[in-house]
Amino acid sequence: MLARRAAPRLWVTPAQQRWASSLPMNTLVLFVPQQEAWVVERMGRFHRILEPGLNFLIPLLDRIRYVQSLKEIVIDVPEQSAVSLDNVTLQIDGVLYLRILDPFKASYGVEDPEYAVTQLAQTTMRSELGKLTLDKVFRERESLNSNIVHSINQASDDWGIRCLRYEIKDIHVPPRVKESMQMQVEAERKKRATVLESEGTREAAINVAEGRKQAQILASEGEKAERINNANGEAQAVLLKAEAKSKAIRVLSEALSEQNGNAAASLTVAEQYVSAFSNLAKESNTILLPTNAGDMSSMVTQAMAIYSTLGKTSQKAAPEMLEEKTESPENQLPPPQ
Repeated sequence: MLARRAAPRLWVTPAQQRWASSLPMNTLVLFVPQQEAWVVERMGRFHRILEPGLNFLIPLLDRIRYVQSLKEIVIDVPEQSAVSLDNVTLQIDGVLYLRILDPFKASYGVEDPEYAVTQLAQTTMRSELGKLTLDKVFRERESLNSNIVHSINQASDDWGIRCLRYEIKDIHVPPRVKESMQMQVEAERKKRATVLESEGTREAAINVAEGRKQAQILASEGEKAERINNANGEAQAVLLKAEAKSKAIRVLSEALSEQNGNAAASLTVAEQYVSAFSNLAKESNTILLPTNAGDMSSMVTQAMAIYSTLGKTSQKAAPEMLEEKTESPENQLPPPQ
């Protein structure tokens, strides 16, 4: 019977036993399980690594020295103390995920892989934490994990082990630092609340000012439109009054040119004169009366005389204007050539 070697601590966990309590015996015909690598020595020297499946060995000469698991392995990194860049002592632990890539290096490159990887992870973690302040440790957790994985892989290449991930589980700070952090968080929250309140007040004031501005603009536009409409209405009214007056004058001139037109005009003038004379006392206390105020016939005769004088003046002015137009050089035709 060949000598047996106890399984290293790396492959024995309370949840799952990666190695058997003793190494397999050389029975000439061996069946290697999947995701395992059996390291064989012949006469005390490395011979080969058995692949999963059926394998044959020479009794007494060949010996199974190591059994390596090729599955992903989880190692719990113990809690340790570390000092940050701003001299704050932290208690931090983590979980390390790794896998064996080269069974030969994992068997002959290091005596205790678990202890070596654990110590390397702890020293790397302390080194990386010393480069960061306390606030950055919490904010840059992902970058801290990636830096630790990179540092472990640089050192573990000679061991045939590949670190896949490193995750920080818990970070414990001293009670006084924790209290100060809590006070800082509360102050930050109060600051944000004050800033938000001031921004809300500012936005409200801006909205009120904008509303007043829009209201003034709309009111001025409405007043402008009202004035334009009033002006247009007044212009239309003036035009309509002028057209009505023009039509009335035209109708009056046509009526005067007819038979007995002068008599009708005389009657109308007399009626208006009498009506105006009767309204003098209603508008003012001071009244200027003619000497013959009681003689109504004389007043009518006087009004008709004024009307006749105006008619003769207009008849004389019309031929004179016609003569001036005919004598002007603008109206004369050029002499024939």
